[in-house]
Amino acid sequence: MLQPQKNGIYVDVTVGLGGHAEGVLQRALGCTLIGIDRDEKALEIARERLSNYDNVHLVQDNFSNMKTVVNGLGFNKVNGMLLDAGVSTLHLKSEGRGFSFMKDEPLDMRMDQRQGPTAEDVVNNYSEQDLALIIWKYGEDRFSRKIARAMVYARKKKPITSCKELADIIEKAIGRRGRIHPATRTFQAIRIEVNKELEELSTAVESGADLLEQGGRFCVLSYHSLEDRIVKNAFKKLAKEGLFNIITKKPLVPSRQEQQLNPSSRSAKLRVGEKI
Repeated sequence: MLQPQKNGIYVDVTVGLGGHAEGVLQRALGCTLIGIDRDEKALEIARERLSNYDNVHLVQDNFSNMKTVVNGLGFNKVNGMLLDAGVSTLHLKSEGRGFSFMKDEPLDMRMDQRQGPTAEDVVNNYSEQDLALIIWKYGEDRFSRKIARAMVYARKKKPITSCKELADIIEKAIGRRGRIHPATRTFQAIRIEVNKELEELSTAVESGADLLEQGGRFCVLSYHSLEDRIVKNAFKKLAKEGLFNIITKKPLVPSRQEQQLNPSSRSAKLRVGEKI
């Protein structure tokens, strides 16, 4: 859907470990690839992975700052952009990052560890009302008030400092229902709050559209309804203003075969817009 062309300029604004970036470089000979990521460790891996390619620029920054990054490298317009809004496997599997409720490690959840606050700060310092609000707003969990009440009750005895500790508090408060772990939505909500992900995403879509050359495509992968709604509405707004042609009237989703080969893709939705 990105349709990378020879000698074009492409931006992977969430370069991660470099998988999508390498795909672009393999398909578009002589192209320039700009990769942006908050995570220093991810950039180290991407840098090694892409070391055999020319014209690759990797920058540690938030994807909402893409325009500043691209302009700073001497480019005013680009031929295509890709944004993958999902939390990476690196974050979930890395030790000490605090993204997974399956691990007994410190509550951090920062994608850029130079920035704060941490998940521990949120869990222990937010009011019960604010905790309930973010769990409802970003996790869409109908037990948000009950979970927030349990967190505040627990932290009065001692600060909540580990992922397992928080997950146990949530499970004890609402019990297990179905296959999804009861802490899933709360961990998602806290991660979004810590990294200001939805604010970043909205800004990024607007900035990306402004950077695109005529005919350039913007491909956005999202993984839950909150992200997808933001992308959908941003694309609609750009189309209404006469700036965008929406290529995907409905989001593209992975086939059953792809989901079997790559279980992480099961909730992915791809929306594509083209600059007019």
